[in-house]
Formats: sequence, C-alpha cells, structure tokens
Amino acid sequence: MSRPNSTLSAHKRLVFGVTWRSILLGTLLTIPNTYWIIDSVGQGYPTTVSLYYNVIFCLFVLTVFNWIVSKSIPRLVITQGELLTIYIMVAIASSLAGHDMMRVLVPMIPYAFWYATSENDWTGLFHRFIPDWIAVKDREFLVEYYRGESTFYQWEVVQVWLTPILAWGGFLAVMIFLMVCINSLVRKQWTQYEKLSYPIIQLPLEMTINGGLTGVLSQKMLWLGFAAAGTIDVLNGLHHLFPYVPSLGGKLYDLRPFFSQRPWSAVGWSPIAVFPFAVGLAFFIPLDLSFSCWFFYLFWKIERIAGDALGLRSMPNFPFVDEQSFGAYIGLFIIAIITTRQHLADVLRKAFVNDPTIDDSQEPMSYRLMVICLIGSILAIIFFCKATGMSIWVIVVFFSIYYAIATAVTRMRAELGSPVHDLHFIGPDEMMPRIFGTRFLGANNLTMFAYLFFFNRAYRSHPMPHILEGFKLAERTKIDNRRLLLAMLIAIVVGIFSTFWAFYHISYLEGARDWFAARPFNRLQSWLTAPRAPDIPAIVSIFVGLGITFWLMLMRMNVFWWPLHPAGFAISSSWSMNVFWFSILVSSVIKWVILRHGGMGTHRRAIPFFFGLILGEFIIGSIWSLIGISINRPMYRFLF
Repeated sequence: MSRPNSTLSAHKRLVFGVTWRSILLGTLLTIPNTYWIIDSVGQGYPTTVSLYYNVIFCLFVLTVFNWIVSKSIPRLVITQGELLTIYIMVAIASSLAGHDMMRVLVPMIPYAFWYATSENDWTGLFHRFIPDWIAVKDREFLVEYYRGESTFYQWEVVQVWLTPILAWGGFLAVMIFLMVCINSLVRKQWTQYEKLSYPIIQLPLEMTINGGLTGVLSQKMLWLGFAAAGTIDVLNGLHHLFPYVPSLGGKLYDLRPFFSQRPWSAVGWSPIAVFPFAVGLAFFIPLDLSFSCWFFYLFWKIERIAGDALGLRSMPNFPFVDEQSFGAYIGLFIIAIITTRQHLADVLRKAFVNDPTIDDSQEPMSYRLMVICLIGSILAIIFFCKATGMSIWVIVVFFSIYYAIATAVTRMRAELGSPVHDLHFIGPDEMMPRIFGTRFLGANNLTMFAYLFFFNRAYRSHPMPHILEGFKLAERTKIDNRRLLLAMLIAIVVGIFSTFWAFYHISYLEGARDWFAARPFNRLQSWLTAPRAPDIPAIVSIFVGLGITFWLMLMRMNVFWWPLHPAGFAISSSWSMNVFWFSILVSSVIKWVILRHGGMGTHRRAIPFFFGLILGEFIIGSIWSLIGISINRPMYRFLF
C-alpha cells in the first residue's frame, strides 16, 4: 500500500508543483535574498537586468542539492515544479526589493525632514503637504538611524516606523496585486493563443528539468560556456584585489575621447565592453530586436551629432530622447491592446454574463473574480493617493500612464525577452509636469509625485514581467495556476516586509544609506520655486515617438524583410543600453553567422554554450558579491 501512495504523492508534486514544501523554501530564501539586494552596495546590483543573478544562483544551489541527495535520499529531491515555484517567488520578491523599487522608497520616508535646511526651505515649500502617516518627521528620533551603531530592535524605535511601513507596504501590495490581475487578464491570449516565446525563462526552465539532474545541466557545451565566463570573472575578481593579476575586460571603455571636435563631441558618453552574460542573454532574443537595439542606439548618437551640427543643441533637452521613448512605450501599449482586444471582449462577456463558451477554469482566478479584484485594487490606490492630498483626475492619469508602460514592458519581455528596460525618468511623475505644467498640477500633487518617484525612477526591477513569466512557466510545466497565485501573494507580502526589515536592520548598524532619495525632493524644490509651463517641444516629441512606433509596426507587418522592431526603438535610449549595446551587437553577429552558415541545427547545438555564458558569470559573480557582503568590502562586480 505504501508504494502506490508514494507514487501518487510524487505525481501530485510533479503536476501541481506548488507544494507547501516549495512555498516554505521560497519564503525562507526570500528573506536572505532581500537582505542580499539591500546590502549589495559596491557588490553589483542583481536586479538591473531582466534575469536576476541572485535568483539563478539560488536555483543553481538547489539543483546541486538535488544532485547530492538523489544518490542517497531520492525522496528529498525537489521536483521541477517546486524549483520553479521557488524561482518565481524569489524573483518577485527580489523585484520588490530591487534597485528601482523599495531601495528607493525606504530611504525617502524620512529624507525630506532630516535634510531640510534654512537654505533649501523645504519646510516652507512642501512639508505641510506631507501627511504624518507616510513619513517620519522627528529629527531627534532620526539621529541613530542616520548615525548607526545602534539597533532597530527596540519597541520605541519600531513603533515610530510601523505606521509608514504599514501604509507604504499596504499600498505597494495593492499595486503589485493589480499587476497580477492585469497579467491574469492577458495570460491566455499572450501565452496560449499567440504563443509568445518568453526568452527570459529559458534558462531557469532548462536548468530545472527533472530537478536539474538531466537536461541542459548535463550537457558539456553548457560547462564549456560556464568555464569561459567563469574564468573571466575569476581573473577580473583577482585583478580587483591584486592589480598585478591580468584582467580580461569587465570594464567600460569610453569612446568619447576619440570624438573631441564639434559636432562629433555631441556623441556623449559612449562606452564599449563585452560581458559574457549579456552576449548569452542577447542570443535568445530575435535577431530583428537585437539588431534594432544597437542600430537605434547608434541612431540616437547620430541624432545628437546632427542636432549639434544644425545648431539645435542650444534647445534644452534636444533631441528629447526621453520624450520620444515615452511616446514609443505608449505606442507599444496601444499595439498590445489592439492585438488583445478580442480576448478582452471574451473576458468581459464571461465576467458579466457568464458566457458558457468561454473557459476560465485554468486561469489564476475566475474572470469574474479577477474583474472584481481589478476594480477593488484601482479603488484602493485612488483612496490611498486621495488621502495624501492628490486630485482624483491626477491619480487616474498618473496610474493609467504607469500601468500602460508596465503592460508594454511586460508584453515586450514576453515576446522578445529584452535583457534591459530601465527607462530612466520617463514615468508619469516626469512626463505629466512637462505635459500639463507644474502650476496647473499644484503643490499637493507635485509633493506626492516626489514620493511616487520610487517606482518610476526606472523600470529595471519591474515585478510585472516576472509575474507573467511565472504563469508561463506554470503553463510549460503543468503547475496549477491557482496554487501558484497563492505562492505569488505570499512572495509579495514577505518580499515587501522583509525588505523593510533588512533596510532598517542595516541602517541602525551602519548608518542609513540615502541612495536616490535626494533627486525627487530637489526636483520638487525646483518645481515649486520656479514653476514650469507646459513644454511644447517635449509634447511634440512624445507624438513623434508614438508616430515612429506605429510606422515601424506597420512596416514590420507589411514588408516581410523589414529588419527594425519598434521595441528596439523604445528601449535603445535607456541608460543600460550604453553598457550593453556592444555585447548585443557581438551576440547578434554571432547568431547571424551561426544561422547563415550552420542553420537551425547548429543554432540548437550552440544554445547550451550560451546558457553556460550566463550561468558561469552569474554564479561566479554571485560568489564575489557574497564574499564582499560577508567581509564588508567591495569586490569585483560584473554587473553595473
């Protein structure tokens, strides 16, 4: 009798994936991972590319555990479904703790009051617009927080932070839950009907086949790539510690000094470098996108040079790269909605009239429940922001823009697997003042724009694509979506509050780190002391970016050989593209040569090698990062 029960249990674990064991392991790994991210200053930034190296490191360690116990205690082997559940939980939590999310939020909570001076007059300009429950205002209380050499574990300390922790934690949880609802809305269309390729999930999916005991981890080509990338990182790490050890790249070499004469000097910062993991990641994106990334990166450079030659550089912000990129992302969102419109109509019919021909039994939640949760989340966000003093129309426009960009990023990741999408400073907090002018928006709204800066500074660690990729992994491995939803919700809650804990724990020991908290309040000071009118050239540039995106999509649909992708136009202006454009160029050339001269067979055989490039740099880079955190000393970092 014991054997059938054991077999049934193993079958359930294989099919459902989301076991209590996997949720427990995911939760336990989430806490040290959020600490790792918060304490990774000088050790590299895990969440600045689409695939997080800290999560891949954890997944790799678990597969090593499986290999060890498979020989002696097979029942302890963690199945593929369980491994992927853990991967999804840690990835979502890492997104929340990430470089462009809570690492920006937490330092902002007391910043405006600790750094207020008679010179900047923040007290007179905007302190009165900040509710007590979203900030800590007592300067005497903040002394130990900024000085360090103390402890967070005192009730009189915890209770002061508790109100803003619960306020911002609850708000962020609702924001992310709304992303879950939107992904539930489009999941079937993008995953099952359009069968988008989801390139970012390929490595974790292949790593976990049969618990990591077979599949790509057993292939020699992977370990060849691993050795190549790992050797480079070992040498570069030793060079960082002992400069007499030779290095192999790992640095950014700026081409700008070679262009010292006008108009060529307008090219700006133009670094060049080859990173093995970036070459590996770019190998899995379509050739038209990889070509478009570096082509449009050079296009922006040429635009700057041409503008200088024509005397247009005197115009502030020319050539309005941020505004064109913003228009491009709005265009990508509109295109995504158009391609999904029939499915959206089906969802509404099922939700409101319960059309029996539409099946939602395999969705994370029924369409009716999803619509209810969607509306409830929107109302909760409006209530929170209204309580802070924002106008309802501003709230609606602000979050409509934000979720439009979030949906565009998610669609682009699902379809094309872009390795970067940071989009610095093109969020609604930057664009709405340029469109409407600061005086029209008013001081109350602008003050909250400063606090909402934390999830709009950049979109590198955006959680929404990871949620949808989680649902795709579930579809590929037969994981039950509704059980996975539970794991995701746990990861969201644990990720948020473990990040608060990690930040305050470190701050009271070592002194608080301000990171990016200064920018939104300096920007707010500038807006209030020198109000801006609507920026007409910026508005025109938004529509130019929108128009170019539509034109590129029309050409792509109607000219079969057209090599340029609108997503490449959108992402190529980002800061991260400066760092990775040359790696993408190298990867695209290698892939083109392989396909041209070796065909699809050679391409398939080469895939494990490029997996190895990613894995080797991620594992060795993670080890350097963890060593640095352990001894509190900056180490070599492969990821800028």
